[in-house]
Amino acid sequence: MPVVAVGLSHHTSPVELRERLAFAEPTLPEALQKLRSSTLSDEAVILSTCNRVELYVAGARDPAATLTALRQFLLDWHSFRDPLGSELYSYAEPESLEHLFKVACGLDSMVLGETEILGQLKRAYDLALQHQHTGKRLNKAFQRAFNVAKQIRTETNIQRGTVSVGSAAVELAQTIFTSLSDRTVMVIGAGDTSEKTARALLSRGAQHILVTNRSFDRAAALAAELGGRAVAFDGWAEEFAAVDIVISSTSAPGYVLDRARLEPLVRLRRHRPLLLIDIAVPRDIDPEVNRLDGVYLYNIDDLQTIAADALRQRQEEIARCETIIREKVKALLAAPPAGFLSGSKLAFGS
Repeated sequence: MPVVAVGLSHHTSPVELRERLAFAEPTLPEALQKLRSSTLSDEAVILSTCNRVELYVAGARDPAATLTALRQFLLDWHSFRDPLGSELYSYAEPESLEHLFKVACGLDSMVLGETEILGQLKRAYDLALQHQHTGKRLNKAFQRAFNVAKQIRTETNIQRGTVSVGSAAVELAQTIFTSLSDRTVMVIGAGDTSEKTARALLSRGAQHILVTNRSFDRAAALAAELGGRAVAFDGWAEEFAAVDIVISSTSAPGYVLDRARLEPLVRLRRHRPLLLIDIAVPRDIDPEVNRLDGVYLYNIDDLQTIAADALRQRQEEIARCETIIREKVKALLAAPPAGFLSGSKLAFGS
């Protein structure tokens, strides 16, 4: 049973498209169940992050037919009827496994070598595993991908320089404000990406951090860890006049901040610049706010310039990492499972 994959990422599609095809976290168990039944697959994992949406399945069905069914499932689940071309990519073995390994290692990320994607991939796999949507094929493939990611972090310099979306966002902030030490930062959303971004801000000198989240307990816990202050989600606008930088990364289905809500708050700032960095997908901040005087909005795709700088720093390490990945995929496909004919080149190790 070969592993195949269908997806889209920041390489092939803008954030406007990715947010339309992203899976809300609470819907993932249902989506996995539907995915297995609609594609006639034995195993499935769904990875949905700010930069990519990918479906990995394994089954006895013909790979070409499975890839067609996967693509149709993705479009049908989101009731997506617009024409698509090269935005969606499809992989059969061995390319599907090579792609999975590259994703785990951060080689396919906006910020080359970043580590956040490995944690996201592990959570996607764990969710599928807990709901019994994986088996020997995907278990072996994902566990090997995690091992390869560890090996590459240990044996190469792929992580040199900026290594996360959060730290890239901080570098962007430093292009607007020469120093962060006298700036007040508000973090909207107390998730993993928000925490890493806040810690990166602190490492660059930020001293005043406000944390707001729909769950005040989570905001308070993160604020305590960071030496900041928690703000009630329905009261953060009252703090806005003193804020210089907003990092937003929630799982809200719609805009947390739009022009109608922001415009009166901007007037209170007396022409001080306001930097908004929207890391969320779907986006948290309405693009229309960029039309307001003194407001500078950047979304996840706008971090690509910083990512390109990181890419140039690590260029010489890419070939070395890809060689390791090809060797590991070749070994994975060559090892027959117990009880299977050793001549099957699609067999996995036990």
